[in-house]
Amino acid sequence: MTKKLYIKTYGCQMNVYDTERMIDVMAPEGYTQTDAPDDADLIVLNTCHIREKAVEKVYSDIGRVRKIKIKQSKNDKEVILAIGGCVAQAEGGEIMRRAPVVDMVFGPQTYHNLPKMVNKSISLKAIGEKSRILDTSLAVDEKFNQLSKSDVKRKATAFLTIQEGCDKFCTFCVVPYTRGSEFSRSIESVMKDAHKLADAGVVEVTLLGQNVNAFHGQSSTGQEWGLPELMAEIAKIEGIERIRYTTSHPHDMTDQLIKAHGQIKECMPYLHLPVQAGSDKVLKAMNRTHDTASYKKIIADLRKIRPDLALSGDFIVGFPGETDQDFEETMNLVREVRYAQAYSFKYSPRPGTPAATMENQVDEAIKSQRLTRLQELLKQQQIEFNKSVIGKTLKILIENKGKTEDTAFGRSPYMQAVQVTLQGVSADDLQGTIVDVLIKDAGPFNIQGVLVAAA
Repeated sequence: MTKKLYIKTYGCQMNVYDTERMIDVMAPEGYTQTDAPDDADLIVLNTCHIREKAVEKVYSDIGRVRKIKIKQSKNDKEVILAIGGCVAQAEGGEIMRRAPVVDMVFGPQTYHNLPKMVNKSISLKAIGEKSRILDTSLAVDEKFNQLSKSDVKRKATAFLTIQEGCDKFCTFCVVPYTRGSEFSRSIESVMKDAHKLADAGVVEVTLLGQNVNAFHGQSSTGQEWGLPELMAEIAKIEGIERIRYTTSHPHDMTDQLIKAHGQIKECMPYLHLPVQAGSDKVLKAMNRTHDTASYKKIIADLRKIRPDLALSGDFIVGFPGETDQDFEETMNLVREVRYAQAYSFKYSPRPGTPAATMENQVDEAIKSQRLTRLQELLKQQQIEFNKSVIGKTLKILIENKGKTEDTAFGRSPYMQAVQVTLQGVSADDLQGTIVDVLIKDAGPFNIQGVLVAAA
């Protein structure tokens, strides 16, 4: 009998990847994905601890699922509620204590055991016992060994996790505590999965990691490889035409990796390189291990090699002790560097992190004012970047059908969302191909173009 699985995914691309893998591991158990939690047999909240009020949002959703469970129990249907991801890792015991409706809590390194946990939960319920399963171990190597066995669905783009965890210990961040220390997958396992993706029709691979450019491993010939060598090897795989990677740390942006942006044609001219702040005083308090001068040098070196590089970044405003002058230095850095897109947030304390107990916490009203100013500047730069491609012919990877019969959706080399107007061809025929598109118009979040010809 087919059972239904509903997963709500919070936060980062790593969580999107994790969700896809959960769907994969539950498929052999007879679970198919549903977009409606109301008729699901298994509901998973795949949580993220980075965003503001992350824990409160999880408990709010648990309350909504509780109503679903009560309603379904009246129909003699037992719904399993599982909380996964980084909030589960950090708050697992508290979730079990505070939310009796939750059947299972598991961390981001244990979701490969999801079938076993679900079957145990079903068995416990069958004999009238409560299901209170908690698994927050950090055995990341075991997880990847298990997941490499799963099949890959046919699609144009795919994420491929090559590294997890973090040893940087930024004072605002929970990742070292929820994902563990830095771990690089073996080159053999990464390449095996990359070949599987190519065989399934994947054209673009995005390599994932909390500090993806800290990846390192030993090749089959005994050589020490980093991200540049890995990308060069993946680029040799037939069918793989585009490579991206995220998220990077300036500390691990080596000269060799910078050169790779000019040497590997499959490496897209787009880089997400968070700086977090433009004040050296604030960066030091954040324990970021870089200053504004070293960050700007990395960007200058990259743009010498790849002048058309589109840059993305992360910013935190209102970090403890941030003054008006510190914030103005962030604004000046943004004006100097110029971003094609960026993510920006008000600082939000995370329990257990050093910044949460720092003195000179910034008033919420001031943080809101600063964030508004920063986001206005970043939006202006994003619009300007998007408009800079009007009149150019770009190579667009078609990912899906558009909103109408004569359109398709794709992405530019610069990670822009593109609506393509087709001319005498079906979107189904173009899916997974790279086509030439003449860009006609641009807005803040997407650009529009007309199909010229298949590449």
